[in-house]
Amino acid sequence: MSINTSSIPLPAWLEIGLIPVLNIIVALFFAGLIMLAIGVNPIEAVGIMINGAFGYDEAIGYTLYYTTNFIFTGLAVAVAFHANLFNIGGEGQAYIGGLGVGLVFLLLDKYLPMILLIPLGILAAGLFGAAWAFIPAWLQAHRGSHIVITTIMFNFIASSIMVYLLVNVLIKPGQMSPETRQFDESAWLPFMHDVLGWFGMEVTRSPLNLSLVFALICCVLVWIYIWRTRWGYELRTAGQSEAAARYAGIRPKTVIITAMCVSGALAGFVAVNEIMGVHHRLLLNFTAGYGFTGIAVSLMGRNHPVGIVMASLLFGVLYQGGAELAFEIPTITREMVVAIQGLIILFSGALALMLRPWVVQLYLKFKPVDEVVPA
Repeated sequence: MSINTSSIPLPAWLEIGLIPVLNIIVALFFAGLIMLAIGVNPIEAVGIMINGAFGYDEAIGYTLYYTTNFIFTGLAVAVAFHANLFNIGGEGQAYIGGLGVGLVFLLLDKYLPMILLIPLGILAAGLFGAAWAFIPAWLQAHRGSHIVITTIMFNFIASSIMVYLLVNVLIKPGQMSPETRQFDESAWLPFMHDVLGWFGMEVTRSPLNLSLVFALICCVLVWIYIWRTRWGYELRTAGQSEAAARYAGIRPKTVIITAMCVSGALAGFVAVNEIMGVHHRLLLNFTAGYGFTGIAVSLMGRNHPVGIVMASLLFGVLYQGGAELAFEIPTITREMVVAIQGLIILFSGALALMLRPWVVQLYLKFKPVDEVVPA
């Protein structure tokens, strides 16, 4: 009797843990073949990358700094995905979230203390990101416009709005660079090396700041929201079957708008790390493609907060360790590092389920099929 492996549910440690790891191993295998082809020892390259990501405290700070952004954008994609929505607008939502932070701080940083400014900045990032996601969500829910098309379009609109505002309206008077004035220090999110210094721990300066803690809190809140609340149940039900959701009294249009607004808010929180934590001014291109990489992070993490944290850390290693690798081995250019990232995205995204049938077959050898409840 043939078994439909796609209908066999797997334990979370296999679905979220083992399969993504196997995909990464396969991707790294092919990346190693490319390195061999250009005369580079793959083992040496991996050692340099790992050392560049974790070998000293400054490297760890940079790795976790990148990881923070990927957690926010990965969670944003995951929330929408559970509602059967593919939010590709994280880049634009993060951009507009930064605009919200910038406007609040430019208006209030001279008048309010840190204890008020920091929460207001976080709130502004979330609200502006949610507002930018609301429009495509409303168009999908009430006009049938496909969310993929509208969110892509809104990325470009957000970019154009930011260019106009920073060149013509918000630019600091007397300068050529399209960026605002620096915010008052009361609007700065504390750096992690400063926080650790308060407890007597001396570490090298890096961009890592307290937004990492906020990102981990968001992971917990997203897990509670999706799997432990009525709203999360409605979101998952509507994502699985819109007809079943209507039969259960759930309004899919409301779910679409809610899911996208939560998703947009999470993407907007990239500005908490970048604008509040690092740059301390509003500037162009601070999103640096994190919104698009978040799609791969979410897919690799199986749209689960735990998996997203692990995938975000991997991409943090690739970003920081890849920069070290390109510096240490001139044969490996930055473009080669991007190619390695692309292989991981390919095997963790487009080919994410390629190895699943073999994992299921191995799983069934230890657990008979009649004991497994079909998904």
